[in-house]
Amino acid sequence: MKKSIIIGMILSASLVVSAQEYNTDATQIALNGYSPVSYVDLNLAQRGLKEFKSEYNGMKYYFTSAEQKATFDKTPEKYLPQYGGWCATGIAVGAKFRTDPNKFLVDNGKLYVFLNDLEVDAKQLWVADQKEMKKKAEKNWPDLKSQ
Repeated sequence: MKKSIIIGMILSASLVVSAQEYNTDATQIALNGYSPVSYVDLNLAQRGLKEFKSEYNGMKYYFTSAEQKATFDKTPEKYLPQYGGWCATGIAVGAKFRTDPNKFLVDNGKLYVFLNDLEVDAKQLWVADQKEMKKKAEKNWPDLKSQ
């Protein structure tokens, strides 16, 4: 399939117009309540628990245990999702998309999350041309994060 068709499909799927930097709703719960420590350290999508919660930059992060919470609290920047938790492929093509907590990639210690769409595998698109996609996302993110 041609790249322009794929990008068009992504843009028409789950487009979110948001003037916020972080992919969250009014609850300010990051990553849909999934533990960023589980993603980065264990390469697993695990839902955190309310009793193991930390706040960082106005966002709430949930963890599976007190140990995970303590790990995050020591170096929170290590565990933050790239691009405010918006779909990395979406950022690369110039748009913000909500993500699926089970669609993620940890690369060089960085957490990237992706949308889940029946017609487009955003994670696979990212992986297929990761160097170029990352370059585009890094270029687009400064403008998109405040839109």
